[in-house]
This record gives sequence, C-alpha cells and structure tokens, in this order.
Amino acid sequence: MAEKDYSLLLEKLNNNKKWPLLYMFKFITPNEDGKVKKVVSLLPQHGEILYKHTKNLKFVSITCKAKMPSAQSIVDVTADINNIQGIISL
Repeated sequence: MAEKDYSLLLEKLNNNKKWPLLYMFKFITPNEDGKVKKVVSLLPQHGEILYKHTKNLKFVSITCKAKMPSAQSIVDVTADINNIQGIISL
C-alpha cells in the first residue's frame, strides 16, 4: 500500500500560531482482531477517548481529544494509526 502524503495536513496545522492545540482525532475501525486496542494504544495517553459502536457492532468510532504540542505530533499519530489495515481517518 502506498504511503499517504500528509504535507497538506501539516501545512494547515502549521498555519495555527497557538501551540499547544486541543485537537480531535477521529477514526472508524472494524471491531475485529484487536484493532480498537491497537488504535487506542497509538493515541495520546493524556487524551479523552470516546467510543461509539454501530448497531450491528461491526465498527467502532473512536474519538480522542488531546492537547498536542505541535503539528508534527498530530501528523505522526495520524500516520501511525492509518498504517493499521481497515482504519478510516476522519
């Protein structure tokens, strides 16, 4: 799978002059093979994490609000999580 280009996200985040920044990560993951745990393990440990399951429990929406120190830290977390197969980043 080709690596995703995060330069546009990095550019938009770098336009923000106020750091640290409260950022909301949001991912949808299949509820299988420990993928939810993998995603959560890569999110900032100091973040507030919320879960929402689909009615049939096949997918889980994971939202994390965390104060992030820089644009690069946000891109790093997003890129690491997007390396997990089947993850949708919102």
